[in-house]
Amino acid sequence: MKKTIFEEMGGTYIRHGDYLIPCLTLPEEEQRFIGVWGQRHKRYLKEHKRAVYITLLTSGRLNSYLADIEEQAQERFERIVEQMKQAQGITEQLKAENQMEWVARMNNIQACAREIIEKEIIYQ
Repeated sequence: MKKTIFEEMGGTYIRHGDYLIPCLTLPEEEQRFIGVWGQRHKRYLKEHKRAVYITLLTSGRLNSYLADIEEQAQERFERIVEQMKQAQGITEQLKAENQMEWVARMNNIQACAREIIEKEIIYQ
């Protein structure tokens, strides 16, 4: 019996009734941490960049790609927050003297930083 190209490459089939179904497995991938930023980007890829998502998934590079996005986004977020704190003069002294004002201003900065990250990295 002549082998198919799939079989010559080491592929196998499973018989389900009258059909032969190829046994396909995804390549093993290094497991790395994927946080909120990576999960948001993954959802964006699935919904808006389906071909990119499928390519990364089937090539075994999705997890490492999303982990890289996570690291880039987190580093950028922290850098933006620090720069905005300095620009607006938010100090530990303010935190000690007026906690509510400090919290309100920090929440505003973090919200602005999240918007920047989402625009620059997550939803591009």
